Amino acid sequence: MTATATRPLSITEAIETRRSIRKFVQEPMNADDLQEILRLASLAPSAWNAQTWRFAVVQDPAIKAELQAASYGQPQVGGAPAVIVVYSDMEDTLKTAEDTAHPGMGEEGRAGQRKTFDGAFGGQDVAQRGQWGLSQANIAFGFLMLAARGLGYDTVPMLGFQADKVREVLNLPEHVQFAGLLPIGKRAEDGHTHYRHSVERVTTFY
Repeated sequence: MTATATRPLSITEAIETRRSIRKFVQEPMNADDLQEILRLASLAPSAWNAQTWRFAVVQDPAIKAELQAASYGQPQVGGAPAVIVVYSDMEDTLKTAEDTAHPGMGEEGRAGQRKTFDGAFGGQDVAQRGQWGLSQANIAFGFLMLAARGLGYDTVPMLGFQADKVREVLNLPEHVQFAGLLPIGKRAEDGHTHYRHSVERVTTFY
């Protein structure tokens, strides 16, 4: 969706027009749009339907200022209408494993889900299973960027921040792992066009 368009973009258009934007129009995000972007991101696939991702949506200026300080002062954090902090919480996922079983599977499915998760992760330490949970949250992070662009919004994925300070600002437990911070809003700059390796450069066919 461009400044003059009213229709959602196709997935191809969203991918091709996505840019890393660091300057945003100074207006609040539409609440319905924000909810829809999060809904679409939550449809991302995950192994065993674990859904380890969690979204912390920061719109309060004071909290954004704290996040900006934890992000080495990068201005896009404070200047975006919202910042979505994407993280994984594998410990919560394990505690509520039954809730990820499809309702059509019934009680047998819920019991099976518990057995699967306990068998796969029960012998691992918090850090080990946390890394697995992060790999799932990273998928949702990608979906989030494309969902935002599809509805006419822009983002910039960020890994430049102090994780311990972000945990402190958001009062998150020590075990959570961060996929990244995602400032989001309407672009106030065009951003750079894509410059990528060719498919031939990065692909090997067998």
